[in-house]
Parts: sequence; structure tokens; C-alpha cells
Amino acid sequence: MTPTLWSAIRSEWIKFRSVRSTITGILTFIALTIGISAVVCIAVKSHWSDPGSHFDHLVFDPTSTSLTGIFLAQFAVGTIGILAVTSEYSTGSMRTTLSAVPRRARVVLAKMAVLIAAIVILGEIVVFTAFTIGQAIFKGVVPTASLATGDVLRAVMMAGAYLTLITLFAFGIGLIVRTTAASIIVYTAVLLIVPIIVNFLPRVLQHDITRFLPSQLGSAMWSTSQPAQTFSWGLSSGILAAYVVALVGVGTYLLQRRDA
Repeated sequence: MTPTLWSAIRSEWIKFRSVRSTITGILTFIALTIGISAVVCIAVKSHWSDPGSHFDHLVFDPTSTSLTGIFLAQFAVGTIGILAVTSEYSTGSMRTTLSAVPRRARVVLAKMAVLIAAIVILGEIVVFTAFTIGQAIFKGVVPTASLATGDVLRAVMMAGAYLTLITLFAFGIGLIVRTTAASIIVYTAVLLIVPIIVNFLPRVLQHDITRFLPSQLGSAMWSTSQPAQTFSWGLSSGILAAYVVALVGVGTYLLQRRDA
């Protein structure tokens, strides 16, 4: 009897919460998102009245500043997404998984369901915590933002959505590449190295390419206003989701065609 999708999800959840690297990744994600954001907010507050900073005051966004830790936290959640599939290849347990659940697309769906549930819940809790701490640090000295404002609430919620999408983005890379080290290299290159390379291109090309980069899409998602060289937050979310669908689709196809 072929296991149901729900049975596969329960099995993947047990694996997810019992792997030490996953716990380490989650703790790193929490520490980076909240810790780095708090440090940046303290630094902004301490230098707010310094001479020469008045121009920064005009473009200051208290919401995105209190979420600065996401720039590093995305590497933690990306690693979690990659390990969700590559850890089984490295140990050889993928053969056991596919023997227990012969429908390989069902295995992919089960892994994605666990990642989505875990990162959506945890991600939203962490970004709202980072935002709240940041605004508490700013209070009395630096302009603050309120969740009662629609754009602010949307930006914080979309920060959590970005973390979920970028986790699935990394998961798709892991499905295709299959080895942990190579997958992390590819993922890091897409987020860090490619934007640097783009900066060396002719300016007429930079704008057209930069706004399609995952990191730039994320910036548009968690900003209260549309940053330069970005799409709207809604379109940015859709493009990033399309990347996820494409990567996971290719990864699923390869999983069905290749040996475990």
C-alpha cells in the first residue's frame, strides 16, 4: 500500500525536528534576525543626532531598518532548505525514503509542506519580534513605525513570507544539485556574488537585471515604500514564487529521472 501524502508529511516532520543541523540552523536564524537587527537599531539610535546625518533622516525607514538581520538570516534558512534534501543524499537514506514512498513527487510535496509550515510560523514570529524590539530601541529618539499602519503591517508580514520563499528557493537548488556543499555555494553565489557581478555591467543593464535578483525582490517585499531598481512588493513576491516553482519543478523532474 502506497503511503498517503499525510503519512509522508508526518515522516518528514519527524526527520526535520530530529536532525541536529536543522535545530542549529533554526537557532542561528533566530539569533541573526533578532540580534543583528537589534545591533543595527542601537547603532542608528546612537548616531541619530550626529552632524551630517540629516539626509539619512529624509529617507529613513524604521520598518526595514528593524528587519536588517534578514540579510544574514536568509543564509541560515537557505541552509535549512538545502539540508532538507541533501542530508539524505549524503547519508544514503534517500534510498530508504524513496522505497517507503515510491511516488517521488509526493516526497517533494511532503518536504515542502514541512518547510512551509515551520518557516512560515517561525519566520513570522521572529520578524515581528525583531520589529517590536527595533521600535522599542528607537522610541524617544528615532522616528518609529506602527503596525496600525497598513504598509508597515504588510511589510513585516511579507518579510516572513520572503524567508519562506527563499527557503523553498534553496530547497529547489538542493533538489537539483543534491550535494550540501555545492548547493550552498550555488545559493550563496546567487544571493551575494551575482549582484556584485551585475554592478560591473553597463549601467543600462544593471537596472534591468538587478530588480530580478532574489535579494532585490526581498528588499521590495519588506519595505514600506518601493526601493529604487525594484518591482512592486506584489510583483516581486510573484516573481520569487515563480523562481521557486521553476527550481522545484526541475528538481522533481530530475529526482524522478535519476537514481537516488
